[in-house]
Amino acid sequence: MLHASLTTLHVVSLILQRFADQPELRLRLLAGSGIGAADLDNADVRITRVQEQQVCANALALRADMGLELGRSLHVSSYGLLGYAALSADTLGDALRLLLRYPALLGTYFRLELLVDGELAWISASDYSDHAALEAFNVEMCLASMRLTCDELLGQPLPVSLACFRHLRPGYAARYTESFPCPLHFEAPRNAFAFPAALLERRLPLADSVTHADMVERCRRLNAEFSSRQAWLERVRQLLAAQMAEPPGLENLAQQMHCSPRTLRRHLQELGTSYQGLLDELRFERAKTLLGEEQWPVCRIAEVLGFSETASFRHAFQRWSGVPPSRFRA
Repeated sequence: MLHASLTTLHVVSLILQRFADQPELRLRLLAGSGIGAADLDNADVRITRVQEQQVCANALALRADMGLELGRSLHVSSYGLLGYAALSADTLGDALRLLLRYPALLGTYFRLELLVDGELAWISASDYSDHAALEAFNVEMCLASMRLTCDELLGQPLPVSLACFRHLRPGYAARYTESFPCPLHFEAPRNAFAFPAALLERRLPLADSVTHADMVERCRRLNAEFSSRQAWLERVRQLLAAQMAEPPGLENLAQQMHCSPRTLRRHLQELGTSYQGLLDELRFERAKTLLGEEQWPVCRIAEVLGFSETASFRHAFQRWSGVPPSRFRA
């Protein structure tokens, strides 16, 4: 199952919009993400999932129900070509199966499935393997968005029969009814919601076979290109991670990737990143892990991450996270 490791600034922008009336919180929301003001004004910028989840964690600290709030703002059009391909599908079942066929284009943190059990159809989200503290947040955002997507595909509210969540009942459980006006079960065996299975055969109001065939082919090509690029990027990340104590530099890394420095630089730019950006991201991830282990002194962490001086590491960590290493560790 391929999940996107790079994504757009869409979710980050939605979060900032939610706090637009409190501009003093902007820096707090972006703290530790490495996302700057210039990035927010560039529609072509791509960020990592780590960066996105850092902003989500910052927002969650300010508003507990942020996952539900974001899910209700992620329309079917948020999924680009894939969303428009779904809108032109023949039936609701066809549209949902198409969406779930391309998880990388959908940008999900989960394994999404469409299951039929008797008279009920279920959309379930499982196999979460990202930041554990953000699991409930991501479940809320994912399933609330899928419910909204079903509404928009049908052109009318989807009658939801039941919704289940693996996490504990939150203090804002009443907000769930805005997306799931049905019986709610928390501490359940799975994350899923159900609706009448007969609706899977319902013809969609925007169904168009010619448009749909064209859009599906575009999605197939985009997914193939995306998969290839992600595999290539993962190889670059692996090589950098293995040489973090002595970074190879752009030219040596290009040799290891069997391409020219110019080609490496161009491919990274097309993916919305750079050699230094990837190295900083990997260093930041590793630094946060090591700072959580008290037996690692800051000077040793700096050495492992390839910094010639501890002061240089301190300055870099302050730039990445907004706080010095000692404060982060505290």
